[in-house]
Amino acid sequence: MPARGADGEARISLDVKDADVRDIVRVLSEVGGFQVVFDPDLSCRLTLKLRQVRLSTALSASLRSCGLAREEEGGILRVAPASRLSAELGEEGRLREARAAGRPRQVATFWLSYARAQEMAPLVKRLLSPGGDVVYDTRTNTLIVID
Repeated sequence: MPARGADGEARISLDVKDADVRDIVRVLSEVGGFQVVFDPDLSCRLTLKLRQVRLSTALSASLRSCGLAREEEGGILRVAPASRLSAELGEEGRLREARAAGRPRQVATFWLSYARAQEMAPLVKRLLSPGGDVVYDTRTNTLIVID
């Protein structure tokens, strides 16, 4: 059973020479009780001498030393090169934006009685998504909201 610090997090001591990063992370996963999946392209060897270090700190330092990063999904820790994870994150963002841009837009018309459409348009615009827009007609005191 690993020692626990004042913060309740497991502390670990490691003294290894020229060990594969996968083996180090596997030991940390056993102590920390988490599951791990490794990218197939990992190849890094580390020498560590750690005494009573927080488990999360040991994991972060080991991964950073090899240019690796981690992401957690569904209780499983995935370890891969940092460049690959950041590229995947950027691709997911672009995909979300493309989906949002491709969805059908809705148009709603509001005839105002006690407020001026010209004054209300900027207020309503702040509430819309980035692709939304507000158009007003001063002649009929109408707001046209597109989002």
